[in-house]
Amino acid sequence: MTQTDNKTVSAGQGKDPRRDRFEFNKLRKRLRRQAGKAIADFNMIEPDDRIMVCISGGKDSYAMLELLMTLRDSAPIDFEIVAVTLDQKQPGYPEEILPQYLETLGIPFYILERDTYSVVRSVIPEGKTTCGLCSRLRRGTLYGFAEQIGASKIALGHHRDDIVETLFLNLFFGGKLKAMPAKLKSDDGKHVVIRPLAYCRESDLEAYAQVMEFPIIPCNLCGTQENLQRQEIKQMLRGWEREYPGRTETIFRALSNVAPSHLLDHDLFDFKSLSVEVDDSLGLPDIRVVNL
Repeated sequence: MTQTDNKTVSAGQGKDPRRDRFEFNKLRKRLRRQAGKAIADFNMIEPDDRIMVCISGGKDSYAMLELLMTLRDSAPIDFEIVAVTLDQKQPGYPEEILPQYLETLGIPFYILERDTYSVVRSVIPEGKTTCGLCSRLRRGTLYGFAEQIGASKIALGHHRDDIVETLFLNLFFGGKLKAMPAKLKSDDGKHVVIRPLAYCRESDLEAYAQVMEFPIIPCNLCGTQENLQRQEIKQMLRGWEREYPGRTETIFRALSNVAPSHLLDHDLFDFKSLSVEVDDSLGLPDIRVVNL
């Protein structure tokens, strides 16, 4: 039985507890269904997999872990879950929160300690965003530990909105038509990364985290500015969503409905070989006005 099943839900502490319970159950079923579909569509989890679930202390990774534990209990295959979090030695980091929470779940977990904060501060000038370098150092540490424990998959908590935002980040600032894959093999070929929340909306995850009362750890302890480009994209998408409800979902669906022949990438489609057979015996008409 998961923490969700044991919890007395008071969704928003509204005036109608039965209505709150009903709405929460719909939300939970939707998230489970979407996560399960993403896992199935991309064959994210296979028999006897050891899944290293990366926990940041944010709403998304908490929800991912809880959903994976629930799906594991009902899955037709056996797989193992290992929770891993990274203490980057940021000033004010509440190092006791995650261990206390993970202790209640009855699963193996590890707290990795690496002072990436000092490394980042020594490299990035004051006032500049540190998110990019911090992310790379964090990823390298997690990948290395995954290899040590024999993890066959690494699960990250990125959701649908992250994927769409990344599409526009690459489009506007990188000149690439590229998003964030639901499943990928690392560049060195040693790791398979999965994103079980790929079909889940951020707003649903926010609502779920609020009801579940996950002990959220903010991602701004380092004092750096949040990635300003991503924030610009996020605000753009929210504006579109207010004016044209459902636009984000339409954009997301487009990522799985690609027509390479209608783009300009020669590596994806062989434009040079396009040709048709023409009857060489045909000539031009003698008259200028042709009645068809």
